[in-house]
Amino acid sequence: MYAALWRALPGPWWVRVLILAMLAAAVLYGLLFFVFPWVSEFVNPQEVTVTLPFPHAGSPIASPVS
Repeated sequence: MYAALWRALPGPWWVRVLILAMLAAAVLYGLLFFVFPWVSEFVNPQEVTVTLPFPHAGSPIASPVS
């Protein structure tokens, strides 16, 4: 697939690299400014529930280290 894309692009190798860099930048721009904000409307990280397997054992992070 990448070889077919490489052969389809015009110009010498440095022009192809420049075109691919601009395409990658355009894809990242689209993801960061359009796709990810749209997806974040459906994902709510505040609705996470974490329970300990033994509720009376306490947290190992909060206990002092001897």
